[in-house]
Amino acid sequence: MTDFVDAVSTALGERLTVVAAISPAELASLGPSDLAGADALAVIPDAMFWNHRATIIALAEKARIPAIYPEREYADDGGLIAYGPDVPDAFRRAAGYVDRILRGAKPGDLPIDDAAKFDFVVNLRTAHAFGLSLPPLFLARADEVIE
Repeated sequence: MTDFVDAVSTALGERLTVVAAISPAELASLGPSDLAGADALAVIPDAMFWNHRATIIALAEKARIPAIYPEREYADDGGLIAYGPDVPDAFRRAAGYVDRILRGAKPGDLPIDDAAKFDFVVNLRTAHAFGLSLPPLFLARADEVIE
């Protein structure tokens, strides 16, 4: 992971820092000081993070840094911006694979199916609480703006 972060940092000309938490206890032990000096937070898709998204959203709020999250539920729960695959759509599409397999298709013969639908959700209440003014064109691109 560190090599990837270093490569992305170099390509973007930005400094990226990984704040690791591999258990709920480690996640709960993080505080605003762990994000000191950060201009923003990007949360990666992870089941443990999703299950404890309220903790992560509260951390970003306490640290007063904007964050982008991988699933719409984060924005629904108060996170600033969510951009990622539409999970219910992915489950519906997976049902088609199950159907084909049950009808005799070999799983190895089925094509890999990338996400077809993405959610871009902006929580304007959170933006206002952070004192952020988001450009109208940015908001116009969102699939949903929570006001």
